[in-house]
Amino acid sequence: QAGVTQGWFIEVNNQWPGQAMAIKVKEKLFEGKSDYQDVQIFETETYGKMMTLDGVIQSTQRDEFSYHEMMVHLPLFSHPNPEKICVIGGGDGGVLREIMKHPSVQSAVLCDIDAVVIEQSKVHLKHLSVGMEHPKSEVICGDGLAFLKGKEAQYDVINV
Repeated sequence: QAGVTQGWFIEVNNQWPGQAMAIKVKEKLFEGKSDYQDVQIFETETYGKMMTLDGVIQSTQRDEFSYHEMMVHLPLFSHPNPEKICVIGGGDGGVLREIMKHPSVQSAVLCDIDAVVIEQSKVHLKHLSVGMEHPKSEVICGDGLAFLKGKEAQYDVINV
């Protein structure tokens, strides 16, 4: 269960027994329902912008780097020459942003199933979605596994 109560976004989730998260909200920037999930974006008092999906915190501006950097730099630095990259999911754009920091990358395609996440990230989470505008990137809205089927060998790194 999650929601805003007396100005606080409170997340209590069975995935993490014995703990809960509460973040003070300044303003709700977006609330909507896609074909797949409930999407909310908030401006918070101390964590900057925050996106939740189905009431579960996905990222906050304050600490998103720890996730996105780890998701990208470990596999890309482990590859001798990562030129063609595929990202499945990652519709907020943070992974793509980090990929574009690697000079060896010639192209990166991101495929996420949720158009609402992609579009609202472009509107409200520009610090994350900046990589979507990079000339070496392509963003596709669709089923990632269906997109990737039979194309695995075209990519040096596949980030899921």
